[in-house]
Amino acid sequence: MAEELEIERKFLVEFPDLKKLDVKRKISIIQTYLHRGKNDSQRRVRRLEENGKVFYTYTEKIFISPTTRKETEYDISCEDYEKLLDDADKTLTPVDKVRFCFKYRNQLFELDTYPFSDKLAVMEIELDSTGQVIDFPDSVRVIKDVTADSRYSNAALSAAGVFPDVQPDDRSS
Repeated sequence: MAEELEIERKFLVEFPDLKKLDVKRKISIIQTYLHRGKNDSQRRVRRLEENGKVFYTYTEKIFISPTTRKETEYDISCEDYEKLLDDADKTLTPVDKVRFCFKYRNQLFELDTYPFSDKLAVMEIELDSTGQVIDFPDSVRVIKDVTADSRYSNAALSAAGVFPDVQPDDRSS
């Protein structure tokens, strides 16, 4: 269990043609937020399913800035996951999403898709530094950088059931 500094940027994108991306992994995720931890850390557990296998993780984050946080993450057993769900923060809706991981020009992108939209998605990339230049794939249309916009946090998206500022005709049916 190691604490790492995570530098991440997040973008609202049009749902891309996945066939045009070099998708390496597809992971179904149910993310449940727990009550806050020490130093007001954000705590969560995840149930992840990939290629028919299910595994679980526990994560704790302390936010330093919109792009930077201290993160501790490790695998847990199904039994530990079930026990930790007893500490779920009932004011926050669990997040249900599918993540597609793909590489482009030696960069690893994570595209999170949500059941409430087949037109928009959130794409994240972890960086080595805050000033690192990002080379986006031509097949992905970036609408805007939402790194510092709390309305695009997983918890906010799940609770709203829609992307912020989306017109009714932009939502999936």
